[in-house]
Amino acid sequence: MSTLEIIDLHVAVETEDGPKEILKGVSLTIRDGETHAIMGPNGSGKSTLAYSIAGHPKYAITSGQILLDGVDVVEMTVDERARAGLFLAMQYPVEVPGVSVANFLRTAKTAIDGEAPKLRTWIKDVNAALQQADLDPSFSQRSVNEGFSGGEKKRHEIAQLELLNPKVAVLDETDSGLDIDALKVVSAGVNRFAAAGDKSVLLITHYTRILRYIKPDFVHVFVDGRIAEDGGPELADQLEAEGYDKYVKVRA
Repeated sequence: MSTLEIIDLHVAVETEDGPKEILKGVSLTIRDGETHAIMGPNGSGKSTLAYSIAGHPKYAITSGQILLDGVDVVEMTVDERARAGLFLAMQYPVEVPGVSVANFLRTAKTAIDGEAPKLRTWIKDVNAALQQADLDPSFSQRSVNEGFSGGEKKRHEIAQLELLNPKVAVLDETDSGLDIDALKVVSAGVNRFAAAGDKSVLLITHYTRILRYIKPDFVHVFVDGRIAEDGGPELADQLEAEGYDKYVKVRA
């Protein structure tokens, strides 16, 4: 069984005025088979949590632990965390000119598995994953994210999720900029991943619309670098109706 456990996590970023604390003691446990949604206003630290889990060097973990199956990943590099089973879908996926989607995916799969996939079966797997993400097979010959629409970028990340098969998927505002059709495709991909039963999903979002298609087991309200409240799916409905004002005013 896979478990991602975040224990009293404090994270700072460097500013012109010195270090600024963004996460102020976050504790959260995500067990396999669970989908957790983190919701909160802009600037509350949701994306900082995602990037800290993945190991982005901009975010300095000043104290606390991030345990994957009991092993602290804080001292691991980004690629070591990926090989351990962590996956991050970024809010703003970067362009990689000159590197085809096909080469990118095969290189990533080789790095994670420790050996290159067999070419004949790999091509079939890639085409199947692209089809599931509503992408044409010719998509694999394009440079990674170069000239992609917002929907193509996010659907490409779902194809990555399908092929790389991590233990834990951290999805940072993966619904951002999606039209309704792309939102349904992306949501279906996340649901396929979660349906394996031994996988975990941490979904970060501003809005409840994606939660109409991806049903979380737990919802957490994030405000000012802390979890202000925990609940079930009904908490998302409450946030849709009432917004974040009552939480923001308490922290003010």
